[in-house]
Amino acid sequence: MNVYGKHYRTIWLKPDDPKVVQIIDQRPLPHKFVVEDLTSTDEMARAIKEMHLRGAGLIGAAAGYGMYLAALEAPQSSFATFMDYLRAAGEKLKQTRPTAVNLEWAVERQLAEIASRATIPAEGVKAALAVATEIADEDAEFCRRIGEHGVKIIEEIYEKKGDTVNILTHCNAGWLAFVDYGTATAPMYEAQKRGIPIHVWVDETRPRNQGARLTAWEMVQQEVPHTVIADNTGGHLMQHGMVDMVITGADRVTRCGDVANKIGTYLKALAAADNGVPFYVALPSSTLDWTICDGVRDIPIEQRGDDEVKYIQGLHEGEVKKVLLTPPESPAANFGFDVTPARLVRGLITERGIASASEEGLLELYPERRS
Repeated sequence: MNVYGKHYRTIWLKPDDPKVVQIIDQRPLPHKFVVEDLTSTDEMARAIKEMHLRGAGLIGAAAGYGMYLAALEAPQSSFATFMDYLRAAGEKLKQTRPTAVNLEWAVERQLAEIASRATIPAEGVKAALAVATEIADEDAEFCRRIGEHGVKIIEEIYEKKGDTVNILTHCNAGWLAFVDYGTATAPMYEAQKRGIPIHVWVDETRPRNQGARLTAWEMVQQEVPHTVIADNTGGHLMQHGMVDMVITGADRVTRCGDVANKIGTYLKALAAADNGVPFYVALPSSTLDWTICDGVRDIPIEQRGDDEVKYIQGLHEGEVKKVLLTPPESPAANFGFDVTPARLVRGLITERGIASASEEGLLELYPERRS
């Protein structure tokens, strides 16, 4: 997507040095645009854990490239020791962010593909690069398709309403959270391309303010009409008919349709249900966890440091600074995600189409999973 008129993905190989992975460092956004070089597995793991990059799809792509960096640094003495190193590196990457299933999916895909495509370390390096590229390209393509399927919902609302479609979104499930296009934003960008008038309510999304910092920045870059709101405003807007639909992303969706997403998503779904506002979740198939059904019980919820709650970051006199909000002695709880039960979700927008938030609905789109 666009950054000051130039197309970017969120992760790519450095043009003049294919042993370096480059990312957009999301921490200083929207005030500074910084490209960061990553040259080792440890650097990639740190970038994922400390949220230099974030978002389910991008975490998966980063894990794919992280395994490529691991292949570059792995011992070349034998294929067995090469693979042992990759498995250890994969475990290190998987421990960085436990909730997003894309990370584990990408690591396991790399290990399986390298083992099937290579018999010597040199072949393994080539296979790791090929698979990392495939994961990134696939993520971008799946998000593009999500846009084509999801825009049909926006078109239907517009045809009935005959006026601007007001969409509420939570956190950042835009192109910054994926390789390109995004999930929740992909239908919005496709609607814009088709000339459908839309307006986006952007939740600030405490405690890291991914909505106010990242989604709003995307909207500015793409010239999409939008308004940033405090997290607690959504229910009021829905009560007064100011929201036509809600679209969020997801970090993990169970086979029965329960959705783990940024903390606060569940409350938006409750408000939407109470006011008859359709609530949709957009996700690529890499976000589906076919091994569990009950998301509230079984999805691990990441708990992060209390500084994210106690401090806020912003621009002051030309510099990005952190400011303490609370008494320094006050403890803070920081649950990164919550789970929205399937009963509150109108539909799941995937690269294959729109499914009901149920096991049978998902299996209709992914029949190969019936076994």
